[in-house]
Amino acid sequence: MKSAGINEIRKELQTLEPKRLLELCMRLGKYKKENKELLGYLLFDAHDEPAFIANVQEEIREMFGEVNRSNLYLAKKSVRKILRYANKYIKYSGTDVAEIELLMFFCLQLKESGIPYRRNAVFSNMYDQQLKKIRKTLNGLHEDLQSDYAQALEELES
Repeated sequence: MKSAGINEIRKELQTLEPKRLLELCMRLGKYKKENKELLGYLLFDAHDEPAFIANVQEEIREMFGEVNRSNLYLAKKSVRKILRYANKYIKYSGTDVAEIELLMFFCLQLKESGIPYRRNAVFSNMYDQQLKKIRKTLNGLHEDLQSDYAQALEELES
């Protein structure tokens, strides 16, 4: 069975009555945790983006506090998990500002964590990839915002 394209789905959703649309949304949220999280973001957090970013940053800070630094293998697994968490919420938000802020915060927390990330190729590559993503997203922002974030990016690169 071939799945319908996004345009077909959009057209069909526009024809539905609100009660039926609510039923479909509830059914969608029922089956996958990620769908439920996205619906929760759209309903409760999307209207206040700065508070959402602050909540995710606090969660990232707590997760870095729980990283096992005694074993580098376990530290890598934990840091990858934190990065997946950050990327999931970046995807939910869909804004460039949220992406930059969360990735910069992730890099800052990695730097401050005490993990010797520059002495390990995996950590070093992970860190450099995030800086590359930040630079790429930063180039698409308005010039005023670019200058605000450029200084913070330079501090992360040093």
